[in-house]
Amino acid sequence: MNTTSEKQKLSVLIITLNEELHIKSLLEDIDFADEIIVVDSYSTDQTVPVIESFKNVRLIQHQFINYTSQRNFALDQASNEWILFIDADERLTADLKTEIIATINNGSPDSAYLIYRTFMFKNKKLRFSGWQTDKIFRLFNKTKCRYTEDRMVHEKLIVEGPISVLKNKLIHFSYSNYGDYKNKMYLYGILKANEKLKKGQQSSRLLMIFHPVYTFLYQFLIRLGFLDGLKGVTICYLNAYSIFIRYKELQKLTTSSRI
Repeated sequence: MNTTSEKQKLSVLIITLNEELHIKSLLEDIDFADEIIVVDSYSTDQTVPVIESFKNVRLIQHQFINYTSQRNFALDQASNEWILFIDADERLTADLKTEIIATINNGSPDSAYLIYRTFMFKNKKLRFSGWQTDKIFRLFNKTKCRYTEDRMVHEKLIVEGPISVLKNKLIHFSYSNYGDYKNKMYLYGILKANEKLKKGQQSSRLLMIFHPVYTFLYQFLIRLGFLDGLKGVTICYLNAYSIFIRYKELQKLTTSSRI
């Protein structure tokens, strides 16, 4: 139970690069926030003009190094303790907005909240393929949380204190078309390779072949991707492709570092 009548303020943070397809709808969707900050890594499409058309949004351009450093930079810009970190391709339902506001004002001792996501393949729900239990930290108190520096992608939030899960889900419009999603998976693979190199890990031909194959079969069979039909084949393949790129790039980086 909240011990103070003072309303808790919420900062919404977004990092962007060439998100003209999504950013307008998202910014319209989060008008309930007390502060909205977009950290853009020098988009070359119409992302920046769209952001600048929203007078209640603060735009900061900052060079992208990796996802973790960009998120921590954004955190340091926020004026409020409570943070909602959201991606440009995510949307909140009305029920989720209500739950977020109620949560930060109920005096709960929890430091961070996981939110389940519904993965959208174009405009249709993907029910399986490993995404059926997808959840991620999106709402947290920044005085008790920070992204660990040893990851460059698939960031890990370090939380000091209790963690809870919200009841309502985010809608995740991650897959708009094959080319964009493949490029995203390629970037993830490159960043993962650099992360592994930094940790002193190495690639091998066996890993380059068998890890992607295992990833595809696990998501397609064990995680029931086959029930998603052609959508499942596509997602499972592209996720495996990202693993392949990881080891291929790691091998290249390792070889060049020896020269």
